[in-house]
Amino acid sequence: MKNLKLYLILFAGSLLMTVSCKKKDEKSAVVAPEDLVKFDSTQIASFFVKYPDFKSFESEIKEVYKKRNYHYVWYDKDGRIDFAEVLYNRINQLKNDGVQAEMPYKKQIDELFDQRESKKAGPESDFLVSSMYFFYTKNVLQGLDPEKSKQTGWYLPRENVSYVDYLDSLLKDPYLIKKDKGELIGQYYNLKKALHKFREIQKAGSWGKIELPEGVKSLKPGDSSSAIVQIRKKLFLIGDLKNDSGKSVFDNDLKDALTKYESRHHRKFDDKIGPAIVKEMNVSVEDRIKTIIVNMERCRWINPETMNSKELVAVNIPSYRMQYFRDGKRVLESNVVVGKELNQTVIFSGEMSYIVFSPYWNIPPSIIKNEIKPGMDADGDYLAKHNMEWNNGNVRQKPGKNNSLGLVKFMFPNSNNIYLHDTPAKSLFGRDTRALSHGCVRVEKAKELANAILEGDKKWNAKKIDEAMNAGTEKHYTLNHKIPVYIAYFTAWADENGTVSFYQDIYKKDDKLAHLLYTEAK
Repeated sequence: MKNLKLYLILFAGSLLMTVSCKKKDEKSAVVAPEDLVKFDSTQIASFFVKYPDFKSFESEIKEVYKKRNYHYVWYDKDGRIDFAEVLYNRINQLKNDGVQAEMPYKKQIDELFDQRESKKAGPESDFLVSSMYFFYTKNVLQGLDPEKSKQTGWYLPRENVSYVDYLDSLLKDPYLIKKDKGELIGQYYNLKKALHKFREIQKAGSWGKIELPEGVKSLKPGDSSSAIVQIRKKLFLIGDLKNDSGKSVFDNDLKDALTKYESRHHRKFDDKIGPAIVKEMNVSVEDRIKTIIVNMERCRWINPETMNSKELVAVNIPSYRMQYFRDGKRVLESNVVVGKELNQTVIFSGEMSYIVFSPYWNIPPSIIKNEIKPGMDADGDYLAKHNMEWNNGNVRQKPGKNNSLGLVKFMFPNSNNIYLHDTPAKSLFGRDTRALSHGCVRVEKAKELANAILEGDKKWNAKKIDEAMNAGTEKHYTLNHKIPVYIAYFTAWADENGTVSFYQDIYKKDDKLAHLLYTEAK
């Protein structure tokens, strides 16, 4: 993690200030030199013979003890240090982190921590706690190996973190592991709250199934039905309704709650309870829990420093939303259209380096073959009618208001040939399902995005941007600085209260990731 260096600097002074005389009930994790306990380094190899399920951590554990000249990490002459108890407590709460894997040798570890007298602990005890630490970091902080995350189509960069170095930081300040911030992106902790909420619903057995009356296609304000009671209860459970009155009448309170529910999912409520809402609310609580766990795993793959970027453009494919951040604050949010299932928008990142006003659309060979040439065969005037022309053996569409890229495009060069762009087909943004493009991301508020990005550039203002967009002549403008662009895939997104919005798994990626997670747990 990038903040490891900062931690080391901040706490280096505390290491020098550590005194050898410590109160037994308030021991620091930083052990004074005279309190260190040394062991024979050959004992490490025999530990992994006895505990082979920890073999994958062998190289890291050897590195830990080599750095400490083969002294204990978790025990000093007075016994076990307090931070070991903190770590053990986190291990006992792995389910709260959505971790499916079971801690190996949990019985032996439980017996170890049940021992009140820890002064006479041998090397095996220290190795067990070190193994517990690396099991925690692998499953809670790191997640699946990068190669396995790529199997799910995730090509956002994965940070290479040294959890040996991270241990140095934690030993100096154990509070870092307790404060639920900084280790992972904030969304992880929001989803953690959502996971707790849905597990409580599961325990209570209060989810139930909603059924519209036979022969009734939808319910509207003023209607009365037992289904209204069920919907009211469900909206109360998930946090969109403050109080569950138990009424069977579709009243204003229910209407407001449904409006809130639909708004959270970036949809407009049409004042009717129809099959679509009922189907969505009838997804089992078990499936909702699995979806939350899958998205908590995805959070582990994003560097927490990402959200600290001075500027950031983030697209979440399943929610059909783009957000532009500056100095950590959201400046703009827009609906987007993403690739259809056969032309999936790739999950990756790049750096926006230039903007093109009044762009040509250089049509990809696959579209020329599958769409343009058949059109030309059927109509000799096809190119002219669509404002297209041949250009060095390829076909391109000329700039203009009917150009398929609209009036502006935002470029972050990449091998996937994906970018953000405007579109003349504005009506598509009114649809609830917007996986409709050939892979690029169409932005509803493209003009507003151009204005926001160029806001601090003295060469541009709103009038000049509008003129460039409508000039009919292609113009490239290189930005003064590159802006990170992240195209991600989250089918669950929670707020700070753990109120979660679920989005359609349009590319069917959740089940594949869930399979990997639950298989790894065995």
